[in-house]
Amino acid sequence: MYEWRKQIQIVVDEIDESIKNHNDEALTLNALSKKLGYSKFHTTRKFKEISGMQLRDYLRKRKLAFALKEVRDSKKTILDIAFDYGFSSNEAFSRAFKKAYGITPSKYRKNPKTLILRTKINPFDRYFLGFGEIGMIKSTDDIKIYFVTIPAHKFLHIKNYESNGYWDFWQKQNLIPGQDYETICGLLDSIKGKLDDNGGSEVNSASGQIMAYINDPSGRLCDWGFPRTECYGVRLPFDFSGEVPPQMLMVDVPEDEYIVFEHGPFDYEQENRSVEEKIEKAMSTFDFSNTNYTFDTSPGRIIYFYFDPKKHFKYIRPVKRK
Repeated sequence: MYEWRKQIQIVVDEIDESIKNHNDEALTLNALSKKLGYSKFHTTRKFKEISGMQLRDYLRKRKLAFALKEVRDSKKTILDIAFDYGFSSNEAFSRAFKKAYGITPSKYRKNPKTLILRTKINPFDRYFLGFGEIGMIKSTDDIKIYFVTIPAHKFLHIKNYESNGYWDFWQKQNLIPGQDYETICGLLDSIKGKLDDNGGSEVNSASGQIMAYINDPSGRLCDWGFPRTECYGVRLPFDFSGEVPPQMLMVDVPEDEYIVFEHGPFDYEQENRSVEEKIEKAMSTFDFSNTNYTFDTSPGRIIYFYFDPKKHFKYIRPVKRK
């Protein structure tokens, strides 16, 4: 199963690259099976076994997710978008779009609303599967520590009072109707204007979505010595006036000061745990004596956690003046 998860991840990555490059020939079952070196039957059976869905359904939903963002953000005609994503006509595209999202592409373009997109699945995850690191590679980059002032913004999120860590958070959320990983990430992915979005082009839950911790007397006592509530969501401009999904919360975050502990790019498979330990140590041993600040654990302050191995691993923690 380990090897098959790794192989299916190759297919998943190939699907996204081929959709972005409008390479329909590479998206056929025949081409994807050849990529793995297995029969079409074996490939489709294993894909469903590991992902929980038919390969053809995943392909269709991913194409529509990419197409939706083009409808929302580009000036291309609906027909051109339909052709780019392999639909034979405007009518065929509109039917598929409406079936998936309950609205036609033309109506959505006029009035974009929050919808559940099919985000990229990641069946192979060494950290989640419990394999930890492999090899002996270690990042040479040090932890960068610096103070910032973050402008006022909004934070749209869900929260869990009982979870302890990212994976535990989603295991508990997946038991709550309408607050599972696929629904929440799909909703957040469709929102335009996220402050941390990678230009809005990536149809992937990593784009613009972050873990956060709210200092909360009603929350769970964490390893850092104060009660907090774990959250997942997106930062939005302070003047954001779009739709708020009913199962989510929106809070105003005033302009304030923070300290950042940041590690640069690293190899996720080989370094994740050591980088995590390194940054935790930097936070626990940081000497505030030569600064005018200290950590602020007062209720309502938010800690942001950014995790993107290709870019950085960082905590942004609130501070207050002494």
